[in-house]
Amino acid sequence: MSATTPLIEVEGLRKWFPIMRGLIPRPVAHVKAVEDVSFSIAPHEVLGIAGESGSGKTTIGRTLLRLVEPTGGSIRFRGEDVTRLGPEALRRFRRKAQIVFQDPYGSLNPNMTVEAILSEPLRIQGLCENAAERRERVAELLDMVSMSADHLPRRPQALSGGQRQRVGLARALAVSPEFIVADEPVSALDVSIQAQIINLLEDLKGRLGLSLLFISHDIAVMEYISDRIAVVYLGRVMEIGPTAEICSNPKHPYTEALLSAVPNPDPTRRKQRIVLEGDVPNAIAPPSGCVFRTRCRYAVEECAHAVPPFRPVSAGHRAACIRDDIL
Repeated sequence: MSATTPLIEVEGLRKWFPIMRGLIPRPVAHVKAVEDVSFSIAPHEVLGIAGESGSGKTTIGRTLLRLVEPTGGSIRFRGEDVTRLGPEALRRFRRKAQIVFQDPYGSLNPNMTVEAILSEPLRIQGLCENAAERRERVAELLDMVSMSADHLPRRPQALSGGQRQRVGLARALAVSPEFIVADEPVSALDVSIQAQIINLLEDLKGRLGLSLLFISHDIAVMEYISDRIAVVYLGRVMEIGPTAEICSNPKHPYTEALLSAVPNPDPTRRKQRIVLEGDVPNAIAPPSGCVFRTRCRYAVEECAHAVPPFRPVSAGHRAACIRDDIL
């Protein structure tokens, strides 16, 4: 696969969760968590997914790995449609694509030692012939995430939050994947520990040639590690482009609002804070037309009638807005 051929291609991805009611449960409505999302990820690239809580970021990540089954659209990994894989092919795919969960406390089995947690994927995928090889590989994995073999007999409750997240990352790396979904991997950690985990991810990405989908609500964190950023609102991508351009020249009003909330360490360079009115609309009945129009300071009547198409801003930079004066 060449460097220009996408590793991951997502087209028209949709995920609706049914709301069941009645004595004999039947769907009476749907939560439209993800709606018509398309993007690609190149080999060795980090794509950041940014947005508020409830915007559909985590659902996108889990759907890519089929931890959540998509309602529609296609997900291609190296040209193969992941949505059509049978059980055995799906197991092989998951050797190539892994996830690091947001919660380092809830994602590890409290009844298992670190050694057992890291040995499990090796055993399931049949990657080591015996216990001695597994133990050697587990020690190697701990070293990759800057932990010592002294942690092998410990259980998660004996580890700090940062150590638990390192174990979660080591578990994802155990099967030598090509692609990792990092679902807000630092949001539950102290700020000082966040920097350590981000630096570790950056180092591992370079050493192992990984591709990442990095999910976060913090664009300041994403700016450091991501090559490109996709901004998501109410299950739809509002803007996507190179990180430097998104952060320095945002075009969509929602991206502008997110960036205005990022603290500026330089007191001489104050920026206007854009405060969005109201709350995120209900995903069961999202607004017609542009889903952001109910909170957009530039909204006009036409925004209620047409779903804005992606329009090019510059090379690789696109935004979903109908107004020429904004783009």
